[in-house]
Amino acid sequence: MTKEELNKIEERLNKAQKGIWKAYIEGKDHTSGSSFIMTGIGSERGNDIELFGATEADYDFIANAKQDIPKLIAELRKLAE
Repeated sequence: MTKEELNKIEERLNKAQKGIWKAYIEGKDHTSGSSFIMTGIGSERGNDIELFGATEADYDFIANAKQDIPKLIAELRKLAE
């Protein structure tokens, strides 16, 4: 992976809604409404993200990518030193 590719991934990450993302699955995490991804918490709260046709695993993957990708970027940069 080139530095430019890694920078573009980080740029997309930084343009996404701020904060920690967490998947809330109907029937597991709450009992009414639909499944969604909560973006941010408290004063950092952003818009909820709803997906159509997504599985529980899809929700978990997408929500956790917000926390996982920065760790992966940091590790790749560390390994490239």
